[in-house]
Amino acid sequence: MKLDGFGIFVEDLGAMIEFYREVLGFEIKESAADKNVFLEKDGTLFLMYGRRDFEEMTGRRFGYADGFNGHFEIALGVENYAAVDREFARAVAKGAVPVMEPTTEPWGQRTCYIADPEGNLIEIGSFVS
Repeated sequence: MKLDGFGIFVEDLGAMIEFYREVLGFEIKESAADKNVFLEKDGTLFLMYGRRDFEEMTGRRFGYADGFNGHFEIALGVENYAAVDREFARAVAKGAVPVMEPTTEPWGQRTCYIADPEGNLIEIGSFVS
């Protein structure tokens, strides 16, 4: 098997698509009306499914975290420390929720965290000073 991409189950598909396109630069690869969308970033497929539609399709109910959650993170790498600061400021100015300001960690990474409209964590980081 090979990894094609990964997906998340969302409450407000429209708001999430807008965030990932406008704030983070993901591109729509394929869309199925209001039920799901396949986005792509740097060759990685990122799928979003409406929660209720997925439950209807599978015939099962699932539990979902609300607000800020720590179930996973999406990690985005940038070219250097200055880009971490710049991209953090740009994302927050465009509506991302700041979670952790840019910080240089003891292991040599400059990193920060923002959250998408549904509280999923997104890391922006670099190991290049």
